[in-house]
Amino acid sequence: MSTHRILSLGAGVQSTTLALMMKHGDIPAVEAAIFADTQWEPDRVYKHLVWLTSVLPFPVYRVTNGSVRENVLGMAGRTRRTGSRVGERYAAVPFFVLNTDGTTGIGRRQCTSEYKLVPLYRKARELTGLRRGQPSKAPVVTFVIGISADEAHRMKDARERWYQNEYPLVEKRIRRGDCIEWLRRNGYPIPPKSSCLCCPFHTDELWRELRDANAEEWQDVVEVDRLLRTGGPLTGVHGLQYMHRSLRPLGEVAFRDDGQLELDLFGNECEGMCGV
Repeated sequence: MSTHRILSLGAGVQSTTLALMMKHGDIPAVEAAIFADTQWEPDRVYKHLVWLTSVLPFPVYRVTNGSVRENVLGMAGRTRRTGSRVGERYAAVPFFVLNTDGTTGIGRRQCTSEYKLVPLYRKARELTGLRRGQPSKAPVVTFVIGISADEAHRMKDARERWYQNEYPLVEKRIRRGDCIEWLRRNGYPIPPKSSCLCCPFHTDELWRELRDANAEEWQDVVEVDRLLRTGGPLTGVHGLQYMHRSLRPLGEVAFRDDGQLELDLFGNECEGMCGV
């Protein structure tokens, strides 16, 4: 049975390469791409997305399910700039936690599902005319996802019958480094890392890049990190939350620069949909 092919576009290295390979005819094309916007990615990611949209032969839809930043602040008991209270819905970001009994842990992880999958699926249903909850005996949509061969462990099976997932880079054994080489060979810019500014899965290398790339964005994320611990009662957490695994305020962290490999938490994120 033929299905509607839709690219899940993260605007990072892998999904950018996948989209441009489709333009070149190296990979079967899709009818559309969907970028699920958490509203808190680096400005350079949004600039790259504007350029990418302008050169692709198929439409790119930018959708959102709200702002991760606003809901992180809501979880910390903050108010919106208008003075009105933030709603009950919040972003369950897996920040690192120093519990009141001295133990450590990591928070619940629902941000990928709420801010990536929900708007992606909603737009896909709209494009294909499939109502939410409508029975489907076979997949109506094929989501093409830019996970590369070196991150094949992030591949996920479809959770519902109405869609299926496809991983062309894995099938062709194309690694992230191969993607960068392909982009350079074809004269394309190398995309910045696509992920929320607050993501606790950042390596120290990426934290440094974020700090050095945009002073205004960096000060904002440092301030939000501070507000996690000073903004009021935390929802569902019995302790202090931190964006960095060192359990120190982000602005005080001495990021590693010794070339040593770090524990890859980002590569094991639960849905396999972030950072591509």
